[in-house]
Amino acid sequence: MSGVYHLEITESEQALKALLRNQTTASDKERIQLLYLLKSEQAETIQQAAASLLGRHRVTIQTWAKRYRQGGLEALRSHKPHPGGKSTLPDWAETALRNRLEQPEGFESYEAIRQWLALELGIVAPYKTVHKWVYYRLGAAPKVVRPKSDKPDEAQIVAYKKTG
Repeated sequence: MSGVYHLEITESEQALKALLRNQTTASDKERIQLLYLLKSEQAETIQQAAASLLGRHRVTIQTWAKRYRQGGLEALRSHKPHPGGKSTLPDWAETALRNRLEQPEGFESYEAIRQWLALELGIVAPYKTVHKWVYYRLGAAPKVVRPKSDKPDEAQIVAYKKTG
């Protein structure tokens, strides 16, 4: 019959359930969950486990089953994490930008930061990328000057200082 797996799971259902609770990463949890679903007969085939229960492609699940067949739990759980993309902002440029952001005058906007990067450091980056670097990675923001009245009312300032 097509889709029937031939996988001898040596761990007990209770051991897999306990192991499932102790997983710290989602990818390890998914792999152990595959074994648990097959051992507890909640899934009869790799196809059923993949599509409806785990939400993964059948080939991915078959790869996991092959790993388990070849080396047991250790082989199933040994995988390289994907670190993501490398930052497009070099370390030296990030240091220069951080130093510039710490200066009192700062920048008026993210566009001003983008222009400074292009003129001073020769790094051309989209607005969205600059915003992400500055706001999320460096934890900074442009210094925006707030409007100030030409004729401040001294009585209101004193009253605010007393209550505020």
